[in-house]
Amino acid sequence: MCLAIPAKIISISENDDNLQRMARVDFSGVIKDISLAYLPEAKVNDYVIVHAGLALSILDEDEARITLAAFAELANVQ
Repeated sequence: MCLAIPAKIISISENDDNLQRMARVDFSGVIKDISLAYLPEAKVNDYVIVHAGLALSILDEDEARITLAAFAELANVQ
């Protein structure tokens, strides 16, 4: 099973080559670097769906917050 998780872009390392464009994202307090190769239009403060270090799509902020709340609720179940 694969799981893609929403993250908020907090900074972007610009590059002339979109395939090399990277972002620093916040996964509810965990900061990671990811590739924006598939999303050249992504910008700081966007929420993106991330899988295997790649941003796959931009997510509406309300949807991201609902999804993150659901993940937090699942963590509390255990």
